[in-house]
Amino acid sequence: MRGTDVRVLQDFLTKAGVKTKVDGRYGPATTSSVRRWERKSSLPVDGKMPKTDASTLRMQVAQGTAGTQSVPAPAPTANATLGADGKAIAPAGAPPEVVAVIAAANEIVGKPYRYGGGHGDWEDSGYDCSGSESYALHGADLVSRPMNSSEFMSWGEPGAGQWITSYAHGGHSFLVVAGLRFDTGYNDSSSSGPKWSTKMRPTDGFTVRHPEGL
Repeated sequence: MRGTDVRVLQDFLTKAGVKTKVDGRYGPATTSSVRRWERKSSLPVDGKMPKTDASTLRMQVAQGTAGTQSVPAPAPTANATLGADGKAIAPAGAPPEVVAVIAAANEIVGKPYRYGGGHGDWEDSGYDCSGSESYALHGADLVSRPMNSSEFMSWGEPGAGQWITSYAHGGHSFLVVAGLRFDTGYNDSSSSGPKWSTKMRPTDGFTVRHPEGL
């Protein structure tokens, strides 16, 4: 799917209540939009648009029923756990996006803190706070590019999510995923860099956001 077909898809997704930039490219941003639409439509979430899904989307738009009902992920029944290696283990029954975010975050656990790290290439020698958050969220196609702390203040939907919550202000950002905090500071060791923690940090002054449906 390319060109005009992708533009039509992007327009239909927006009409379905999933705002999507119309640029004719089936890149990470459109894939993320397709995933959100699939979740809202109770379809398998894979970010792809086969003919059967395209027909469903087209019918929804034609009937004016698209985007009228959002189907959130099931509420957590257990938190993620922290392994002896410092990596998180997703709870049973977690949505695929949550599993993917945790897996991506685990890839950079133990990397050193580096200001500006993760904002050029996804793979870097070190990561700062928002670079770490961006890397984790990119694992589930929830962001299409590295974002800074200020940008996370308007990312997603307002308030805490059931599974994933972003906390951000102009100088810092971090995630809470399935009950564990993923952060580059206020951690349980003297070293800095992306780490998981079972302990929460003070959140006064932080803007609280979450990805739609999670």
